Amino acid sequence: MAKPLPRLRANLDFMPSPVADRPGLLIRDSLGYSDATLIIPPLLVECLHFFDGEGTELDVRRTLVEATGDLRVGEAVHHLVGALSQAGFLEDEVYARLRDEKHKAFAESPVREASHAGAAYPGEAQELRARLEQYVNHRAPAAALENLIGIAAPHLSFEGGHECYQAAYSLLRAEHAEHTFVILGTSHYGQSEKFGLTRKPYVTPLGRAATDEALVDELNRKAPSAVVMEDYCHAVEHSIEFQVIFLQHLCGPEIRILPVLCGPFGRSLSGDGAPEEDPGVRVFLSALGEIAAREQQRLFWVLGIDLAHIGPRYGDGFAVEAQRGLMAEVAERDQARLERVSAGDAGGFWEQVRGAGDDLRWCGASVLYTFLRCRPDARGAVLRYGQWNIDERSVVSFGALAFLGQRYSGTAASQ
Repeated sequence: MAKPLPRLRANLDFMPSPVADRPGLLIRDSLGYSDATLIIPPLLVECLHFFDGEGTELDVRRTLVEATGDLRVGEAVHHLVGALSQAGFLEDEVYARLRDEKHKAFAESPVREASHAGAAYPGEAQELRARLEQYVNHRAPAAALENLIGIAAPHLSFEGGHECYQAAYSLLRAEHAEHTFVILGTSHYGQSEKFGLTRKPYVTPLGRAATDEALVDELNRKAPSAVVMEDYCHAVEHSIEFQVIFLQHLCGPEIRILPVLCGPFGRSLSGDGAPEEDPGVRVFLSALGEIAAREQQRLFWVLGIDLAHIGPRYGDGFAVEAQRGLMAEVAERDQARLERVSAGDAGGFWEQVRGAGDDLRWCGASVLYTFLRCRPDARGAVLRYGQWNIDERSVVSFGALAFLGQRYSGTAASQ
């Protein structure tokens, strides 16, 4: 029997090629194991499904011969397999080596370096501060600050979400620097039912944000089955990094943070129960809820979230335009979910997410649910809502929220 081809990695980014004269499928590695980017021509895209751990080179050859009528396809097959392997896109020894090297480097690093500086935002401090000044004002009414315990802001590009970034971060003042910022970020590549932690300080062009190691260690000690300690996802994830630079800009470079990456609650989405029916999730929510109750005056919560993801970039077979057609309906559904969030109704919010089979692909559902369970007293207000065409055919929705709280007793475990 022919030897099966290696499996194509599932943790890659796939999207239509943005290059007009090179149509096909663009593949890149957002986890940073490889810096390669490949554009697979349309004819070869049809062959990728054979890279499932069961298909063989003979299957690829047969498909190409049937499509082209040319028996001389061997070179094309070898080139495809070789290009995918050399790029680190197959589950083979090349990928294993690249992954292990990156994990080792992150584990040994004393800090979490800024992975998006110089690309998603300016890499030089003065230029970055000037850019951030464009997005933040200090004209929010004083009444809006009463009992403010947290905000939710986007984590998409500043270009697309600047109005929501401004709406959320304009509520902060220099005195918030006295708090530890609990930053709950979407883990785009993290494990389901897991929470990624790190003790490493976050270093950005603006300075060094210290991680509250005592709280990190407490969470790891109380909920080890749900924690991925020194999670490599921190090395490449932008959902927390973007919040850190806004906080440093407003409250000083040496802020104190508790960075938590929230993986998806996949078991709940595919089943019937709430996320905390998973034992690990339940214990983690209880542990973080205990910290919230004990330290409530010392903590300020920051949620780095986006909402719906619609269009070919995310696997849909149709194109969409922000605020038009289907996206107007998406806006209504987004608002219905945000109403449940604002009411502090964690269960009702999750029923909307799960009941639809996560068809909106809310990039932040697990973050919001975690926060609502850990701060059951929180009540929210939607400050702004937006949609943005991340490319010509796909749209991301997002929002800015403020959360107000009262003193309360009990923890998430009692909910």
